[in-house]
Amino acid sequence: MKLLITQSNYIPWKGYFDNIRSCDVFVVFDDMQYTRRDWRNRNYIKTNQGLKWLTVPVEVKGKYFQKINETIVSEKNWNTNHWQQVKHCYSKAPFFKQLESWVEELYNTATFETITAINVHFLKAICQFLEIKTAFRDSREFDLKEGKTERLVDICKKLGATEYYTGPAAKNYMEEDLFTAENISVNYFSYDGYPEYQQMHSPFEHGVCIWDLIFNMGEKSKNFLVKNI
Repeated sequence: MKLLITQSNYIPWKGYFDNIRSCDVFVVFDDMQYTRRDWRNRNYIKTNQGLKWLTVPVEVKGKYFQKINETIVSEKNWNTNHWQQVKHCYSKAPFFKQLESWVEELYNTATFETITAINVHFLKAICQFLEIKTAFRDSREFDLKEGKTERLVDICKKLGATEYYTGPAAKNYMEEDLFTAENISVNYFSYDGYPEYQQMHSPFEHGVCIWDLIFNMGEKSKNFLVKNI
């Protein structure tokens, strides 16, 4: 069984959904420290003036330890504001009119208290659109061991995973031998080889939020999660 364990992101780029698509189970690992200026509560949209951040405003407790799944949204109308910005940016995209009511409803119903709940709300809906069947689990379901790598191995064991998937940055800190000792193979995602699509406002940019792909390619979006290598 293939398992992905990672933090939730706000309307992440296509590579994030490729990661989910590649596995049988995705564990949202938001028991971790919330970090400022990261992907948890923000992402890029592509405008005619370049890349622009869409940021969900959250409460930050300074130097105190603050879990991602305990990070509270600080403004009530953020979702209305974001939808207006998305609409303004992508209204002329080929599939915007077809998908407008669906995405607008997702924003209208994104009235959750925490950034984790908001992220999962969008992630599940977008996975359904992209025909991704991967099961979602939450790390809070498990009573885990201490230690960064030990916790990951523990989740793998509890779910019966034989293969663990993670991003390339994990090579810098993860203790692979702890997985090997439990007969769990470690696989690192590569983000090379994604095909370009017909994107508004050149030059082409891979690292933008998933709305860019969806509004430009519609139902064909899932084909651009598959690499050409």
